[in-house]
Amino acid sequence: MRQVDPITVEVIGSALTSIVEEMGEALVRASYSTNIKERRDCSTALFDRKGNTLCQAEHIPMHLGSFIGIIPHIMKRNRLEDIKPGDVFIGNDAYEGGGTHLPDIVLAEPVFFEDEIVGWAVNTAHHADFTDRGSAHIYQEGLRIPPIRLYTKGVLNADIEAMILLNCQVPSERLSDLRAQMSANRLGVRRLQDLCAKYGADQVLSAGDALLDYAERKMRAGIAAVPDGMYRFSDVFDSNVIDRDMTLSVAIEVDGSDMRLAFDAPPQVRAGLNVIYTALLATCYYAVKATIDPTILPNAGLSRPLSVTAPSGSLLNCRHPAAVNGRIATCQRVADIVQGALAKALPGRVPAAGNGACTGAQFTGTYADGSPWVYLETMGGGAGARPMADGLSGVHVHLTNTSNLPVEALELEYPLTLLRYELVNGSGGAGRWRGGMGVRRVYRIEKDCRLSLEGSRISTSPWGLEGGLEGGRSSFVISGGQKPGADTVLLRAGTIVDIATAGGGGFGDPNDRPESAVAKDLLEDRLDVETANAVAGSQQPDRSRA
Repeated sequence: MRQVDPITVEVIGSALTSIVEEMGEALVRASYSTNIKERRDCSTALFDRKGNTLCQAEHIPMHLGSFIGIIPHIMKRNRLEDIKPGDVFIGNDAYEGGGTHLPDIVLAEPVFFEDEIVGWAVNTAHHADFTDRGSAHIYQEGLRIPPIRLYTKGVLNADIEAMILLNCQVPSERLSDLRAQMSANRLGVRRLQDLCAKYGADQVLSAGDALLDYAERKMRAGIAAVPDGMYRFSDVFDSNVIDRDMTLSVAIEVDGSDMRLAFDAPPQVRAGLNVIYTALLATCYYAVKATIDPTILPNAGLSRPLSVTAPSGSLLNCRHPAAVNGRIATCQRVADIVQGALAKALPGRVPAAGNGACTGAQFTGTYADGSPWVYLETMGGGAGARPMADGLSGVHVHLTNTSNLPVEALELEYPLTLLRYELVNGSGGAGRWRGGMGVRRVYRIEKDCRLSLEGSRISTSPWGLEGGLEGGRSSFVISGGQKPGADTVLLRAGTIVDIATAGGGGFGDPNDRPESAVAKDLLEDRLDVETANAVAGSQQPDRSRA
C-alpha cells in the first residue's frame, strides 16, 4: 500500500460516507413493509476486503453488532478464492451468522474491481415477521440463517429463497424487502467500483486504512484526556417479560489511551433479553464514542483502544441456545451504565439517563380475507437533560434510531385506530435542565388480534445527574385488566391498549432553573391545560408532532 495525502484521504472518506447514505435511502425508498419504508428500521455499511468496517450510515447503532460478525463468518465458511462477482450472502443467526437477533436479516455482497475483492457492501433490515413464537430459547424465535449464498454469480438460488419465505408469516413483505436490500447493495457495489476507477483501487484501499488509523488516533486522544483511574456504575434492569429485576454493573479502567470495560451481570435468562457478544460490543462502541468524541469516524479503528469483557453465559455475553430477540432492551441499560460511569470521570460532559428502554409493541392478526398482518412499533421517550439544555421529548435514545409510524399509515394498513398520540406531561425529571418527556400511544383494536408488548423502566426510574431528579416511568394498561408479559395476549375488538414510555432524568439543581426555561415551562403548562380541555370536550387535539 502506498501513502495517500491527507486531502485525498478526506475526499475518499467523504465519498464512502456518501455511498452508505445513498444505499440507505435506496433501501428505504424501495422497501415495502411499514417497518422499513416508514420507520426506517435498517442500516447500511461498507467493509474493506478484510472485513473491517469502513463506514456505517447514521442509522441505528445496534446494527453494527450484526455487521461486525457477518464477514468473519462468511470467511470462515468459504475460501476467498471461491467467492465470485455476483455472489450475495444472507444471514441472521446470532451464533452462526454474525447477527444479534433473527429479525435483522443481513445481505453482504463482495465488491470486485479488476478481478480482486476490494470491499463489501452490506445492509441489514428488520423484518417484522417472526412473531407470536415464544422466547424461551433461540429455536422459538424464528428461522436461523447461517451466512449462505442467496445469489451465486448473480443468479438467484430460488430454493433458498423459497425455504426462507415458507418460514415467514408475511412472505410477500419479506420478498419485497429482500429485493430492496439487494438493490441497495448493488448500488453500493457500483459506487465503490466507480470510486476505484476514479482514484485507483490501491489508493482507495490505502485511504481506507488511513481512515481506520485516523479514527483510532482520535479515540486514543479522547481517552487520554480522561483522568486515569477506575470508574464504576450499576443500575437495575427491569422488564415486564421476566418476574425479577437484575443488577448490571460496569467497571471502566482508563490507562493512558486505553480503556477497558468489564461488566458484571446475572446468568442468561429464559427470555429474549440476552445479549450476544457482538451486540455488547456495538453498544460499548456507541456509548464510548458518543461520550469521548462524537466526531470520530464510525469505522473499525475506533474500537482498537477498547477492551470489553463480560462473563460467558451471562445476560451480557450469552451462550447458545439463549434467546436474544429483545436484546435491545438490555443494551439500552448497558449504554446507561457506561455513560453513568463516564459521568464520574467527565463531570459536565454526560447527560442524565434517557428513557433507557426500547418499548416494543408487536400486533399480529389476519385481514378479512384470512391473510396475516404484523405491525411492529418501537417507541421513543424522553432523553436525559444535558449539561446546558433540556432533554429532547418523544425521541429514541442510544441504540435505537427509528422513526414513528405515522398515524395515517398505521390506520390505512392495519385494523387499529390510534386514539391518542401525545407527550406524557410531567414525565421529564426536574432539574436546572429538565429531562425530556415520554410518549403515550393509545390504540383501539378494531379486529381480534394478538399483542406482544415488551418494555423497561416500569419499576425503576431514569436517573438524574448533579442534583437532577429522576424521570417518570413507563406504564402499560390494557382494558379488561390483562397484563402484557412473556406470552402474547389475545385482544378482542374494542380493547383499548394504553402505552406510556419513560421520561428522561434531570440535570442540576431544580431550584437553579434559568428564567427563560421557567417561562417556557409556564407556556407548555398552559398548552397542556388547553389540550386537556379539548379532550374533555371530545375534540381530539392535534398532537401528531409529539
